[in-house]
Amino acid sequence: MFISWATGLSGEVVDQVFFYILAITVFLLSLITFLMVYFVIRYRKKRNPQPADIHENTWLEIIWTVVPTLLVLTMFYYGLTGFNFLKKSPIDAMKVKVIARQWSWLFEYENGMKSTDLKVPVGKPVKLSLTSQDVIHGFYTPAFRIKQDVVPGMTNSLWFQPTEVGMFDVFCTQYCGLQHAKMVTKIVVLPVEEFNQWVQKGKEEIETAKGKPRGAQLFQEKGCMACHSIDGTPRVGPTLKGLFGKTITVMTDGKERNIVADEAYLRKSLLKPNADVVKGFPPIMPPEKMTDDEINELINYIKELR
Repeated sequence: MFISWATGLSGEVVDQVFFYILAITVFLLSLITFLMVYFVIRYRKKRNPQPADIHENTWLEIIWTVVPTLLVLTMFYYGLTGFNFLKKSPIDAMKVKVIARQWSWLFEYENGMKSTDLKVPVGKPVKLSLTSQDVIHGFYTPAFRIKQDVVPGMTNSLWFQPTEVGMFDVFCTQYCGLQHAKMVTKIVVLPVEEFNQWVQKGKEEIETAKGKPRGAQLFQEKGCMACHSIDGTPRVGPTLKGLFGKTITVMTDGKERNIVADEAYLRKSLLKPNADVVKGFPPIMPPEKMTDDEINELINYIKELR
């Protein structure tokens, strides 16, 4: 079994409890194994041809009742202390909203910035508020020993504090559909100065993007890339390259028909994604809350994918 060291403060707390329980388990395993071998040799038939009854020993029974009870209570206390520590985020923690949807993650920062991976500064505690737009997901980062279900209609939270720079995997631990295995992203831990530069650059991009087309940005933020490619490669959904103006075969209420992928079709597909499903693909596209401006931006972006 390979055990990696945690790379965050919260992970260190989990590791301490784990190794405490592991040490007790290994000790008891070694002790019991030793006694089993000893008794097999010490009381074998050759040395004890006449079996004898062994009567109860009150003190021995008290010891093997009290000692395990105390050990279990220490495990419980140690685990409860760590659990309470993990549930109470520091007051100065950086707050990030995490949105889960089939089959991608979106991170929203307090200053309005959005990203499909989570960038954080090293040494700074980070509090995550997790919500789901569709089904139950699970936010799990092994390196930081953090895991939390993401449930529709609820906001769950967790926190961590990275102690070293690097990139760390994020997985979904709840089976959430066909692309569940591909619902992965990264936590990118940056030096403080580099993180501040990234934030400043993000603010400038938000300012300069005002009034400009942002279809490509929405395509990323809304999670469209989880099912649709823009280079002609088929995924769980049809590619969007060259889609606009093309005659396609769709299934409508179980009936097959040919339609033109014009603006009306694209708008209907964004608002009611499973009304007209392209033949050969499953009707699994989740509805997405979007404003009229966002819908228009996405339609214009798809029209340009030649």
